[in-house]
This record gives sequence, structure tokens and C-alpha cells, in this order.
Amino acid sequence: MTPIDLAGWLAQAGLRNMLLEELVDGFGRRLNEADLRVERMFLGMNTLHPMVRARSLIWDAAGGIGQHFEFAHSEIDSTEIRSSPFATMLLDGISERRRRVDGIDDLGGVPVFEELRAAGMTEWIGWVQPFGELSLQVGTPAEAEHSERLGLVVSTSTDRSDGFREADVAFLREVLPVFALAVKAISMRGIGHGLLAAYLGDDPAGRILAGTVRRGEVQSVEAVVLFTDLRGFTALADTMPGHEVIALLDDYFNCMVQPIVARDGEVLKFMGDGMLAAFAVVLDDRAEVCATALAAAEEILARIDALNIDRRNSGQRATSLDVSLHIGRVLYGNVGSDSRLDFTVIGPAVNEASRIEALCQPLGQSLLMSQAFAEAATASRDRLVSLGRHRLRGVREETELFGLAGQRP
Repeated sequence: MTPIDLAGWLAQAGLRNMLLEELVDGFGRRLNEADLRVERMFLGMNTLHPMVRARSLIWDAAGGIGQHFEFAHSEIDSTEIRSSPFATMLLDGISERRRRVDGIDDLGGVPVFEELRAAGMTEWIGWVQPFGELSLQVGTPAEAEHSERLGLVVSTSTDRSDGFREADVAFLREVLPVFALAVKAISMRGIGHGLLAAYLGDDPAGRILAGTVRRGEVQSVEAVVLFTDLRGFTALADTMPGHEVIALLDDYFNCMVQPIVARDGEVLKFMGDGMLAAFAVVLDDRAEVCATALAAAEEILARIDALNIDRRNSGQRATSLDVSLHIGRVLYGNVGSDSRLDFTVIGPAVNEASRIEALCQPLGQSLLMSQAFAEAATASRDRLVSLGRHRLRGVREETELFGLAGQRP
């Protein structure tokens, strides 16, 4: 196999959006078909994600992809990252480095070099390939944190007794830019989906990437709408420094989001100190979806109770949460202007869920459910208690509301 042949295969792989693991495995095997004798390959890249700073994987000739790694933002200064040979390459703006690892060179206590020597490797070559017109140099920690740099680091190792031959290195230098381009083509879709999912939710992200992007492109679906609001937040925020307010919101939203996502619900919007989420009724499984939404609401409130204990014990301010559940038809999709769209749910059911939540404090309840929800929640009906009929703001007819048996105010 020639460099031109391999470059052609890489280009097609990138165009077909091949799985990254399949691309790396195919690349490694083809390098060895060209007699380069690559025994191990490492691939790492940073990403744009609220929780994950970088991802990496290791391929070896005997077993293919063997290990995956993820690094959180807080781990970027860890010993494991700082001791990587790529750390100094990035810091010094070096795009390629070769090292013997079989004892001829001083390994300088670099853990990966020690590991490679123990595995019988003789030489390591590393490359740094930025994605875009970006300097290789990291600069100050603040610049590194906020520059949103994207790039790829790759290393290949061999156990050939005399290391990589000059022809091998020339071959790698010719095909690695095309390999990096294929990785970029494949990875950018994943990065895009991750960003969209972080801001919009997993289902909206998938729909948008699949082409649901036109304004007014909505569908009518039945869903359980879950609405939350922190009680007395405005007054609380007026007496707290801004950074403490943000930290408080992060703590409380974390309690709200995880139980919903764990049950395949969609968090659609944060509204100040409130949140809108939905559980779609797909196969006329209304009772099951209502039970799932109710379980999520209960776990949210339990997490809030535990968080409040922790915050008060540490001398921090705490507040309570109000939650409402309602079921009805909503319009789900793109709404907005020609230059700014929102993927959300709208309709009377959403408005009613909001207005039901507003009655939690007057009725001394942390969780309120609508009459429609109680009628649909046949699997949970024995746990619901009527709180009488009440008028919702903007709704002409009174409606029966329900609480949870044994619920504390």
C-alpha cells in the first residue's frame, strides 16, 4: 500500500463518517500492510463539552482498540496530563518529536516511555495537529482555558530493533495530515451533537442534526410536562453576591436534571430559576410515562432535601422547590425568528403546567398534579390525593388538583 492509496482510503472514510474506532483500526492495519510495523498508536483530542475536556484511545496491532479515556476540565492539570510527552510539545510549539524508548535515550521519568520500554517498544514518534489556523503554543493558563482550541495528538510506536526507518517516517508524515482531516470530519459531528445536547437536550440535538432546522417545523405530540421553580429565589438572589447565586443555581439544577435524563426525559429550557422538561407519550403508554415522570419528580425533591441539608450544614443559603406535572398535547419543534430559533414545546398544556406550579406555595405543597395527569396515571392513582378544585390564572374553568399522599409542605 502506498501513501496515495492510504490517503484515498482515509478521505473516503472521512466522507462516509466512519466510526472513529473503525477509522483508527483501519489506519493502523493499513500502516502495517505497508510494512511500517506500528505496534501501538495513541490518539487524543480535546473537545467542546461542559463536562469533558479531552478524549483519547489506544490501538495496538494485536488487539485493535483496547482503551478509551475521558478527562474532565478539572483534570487538565492532573499529573497524568502534565507528565504526557505531548504536554511539553504543546507548550513549546513542537509539532513532531521522535524518542528512542529502548534504553538508548534517557527517558526522563516519562511514564508512557517507561511503559513502552517495558512492552518491548524501541521508538516513539508523536505529532501535534491543530484543527484550524491556531498556534501550537498554549500560552497562559487563562488563554488555554478559554481559547476553545481543537486539535489532535497522535503517536506511533514500533518494536523494530532499529526503530522506525527513514522511509517509515516519510510515509507517516505524508499520510498523517489526511488522517487528521478524516478524524476532524468524524469528530466534528460528535462535538456538534454534544454541544447541542448540552444546550438543547439529546433528542432536539439529534433532530436538528438530522435536518429539522426550518422555522415553524413542529409536530404535535402528547407529553407529560414537568415544570419547576425555586421558591423565593428573587428575594434570595437580591441578598447574595452574583457568583454565589450562580453556584446556588448550578447546585439546584443539578438535582433537577439528573433524575429526568436518567429516565429518558428531555430538559428543554432553563428559565431563570425555573425549568421546563417533558416526557413524550410514544406508544399510548400514558400510565407508564406518568409513573416515570412522577418518579423523576419525587427523586428531584428528595435530592433537593438532601442538598438543603448539606448547604445549611455548611453555612450556605438554601431554598425549596415547587414542581408541577400535567399531561396534554404540545407542539414540539422550532419556534422563533428567521435568525434565532429555539427548539422547545409550546401550547396550552405548557401554560397550564406553569400556572399549576404557581399554586404550590398557596396550597402548601411542593408537588402538584393536574386532573388530566391524575386520570392518565392509572398505575399511580392510589398515591394521589385530591386537593379540591382551583382556578388557574387565565383559565376560565376550575380544575381539580392533586398532591402526593403523605407529602410534606
